[in-house]
Amino acid sequence: MKIYFSGSESSGKTTLARYTAKKYKLDFLPETARTVLAEQELDINNMRADIDMADKYQQLVFDRQIKEEQKLTSFVADRSLIDVVAYSLQYSTIGHSLYFSDELTTYIKALRNDKAIVFFVRPSKSTLHNDGVRETVCWEKAVSIDATMKTLFSLINIEYYQIHTDSAQERTQIINQVLSKLL
Repeated sequence: MKIYFSGSESSGKTTLARYTAKKYKLDFLPETARTVLAEQELDINNMRADIDMADKYQQLVFDRQIKEEQKLTSFVADRSLIDVVAYSLQYSTIGHSLYFSDELTTYIKALRNDKAIVFFVRPSKSTLHNDGVRETVCWEKAVSIDATMKTLFSLINIEYYQIHTDSAQERTQIINQVLSKLL
C-alpha cells in the first residue's frame, strides 16, 4: 500500500501523514524537498530569485522523490511527484519538461494502481502557519499551488480523496473511513 498526502505548503500534510503512518504501521516517507534544501544548504526564499538555482533544486527534488519511493514497497508519503511538478510549474522553468518526462508517465501509471491512495489536502487559513522553512507563509501562494495541483490531477486523471476541513478530528475521520474500506 502506498499512501500519498498531496497539497500546498502549510496545509497540514505532514501532520496527517505522520498520523496515518503511525496508526496503520507503515513507513513514513518525509517530504524530499526539505531534505534536498538541507543537504544543498539552500534558502527557499533566496532561491525564488535565482532561476538557475530553482531549476536545479526542482530537478533534485523530482529525482529524489522517485529514488526514495523506490526504496519501499509500502509507505505513507508526505507529498507526491505531482506536488513536485506543481511547484516546478510555479517556481522554475523546468515544470514543462518534468510534466512530459518518461519518469512522470511511469509514476502516473503507478498512482492509478489499486494499491495507491492519494489524499489531496486543501489549504485552510487555520492551518497556514510558518513551518520553519519559509520566512513567510502566503495564502495567495498556497491557493495558487492548490489550483495547479488540482489541474494536474484532473489532466492526468488521478483519483484522490479530498481533505478540505479545518478540524483535525474530521481530517483523521476522513482518512480512517477511506482506509478502513481499502485496507
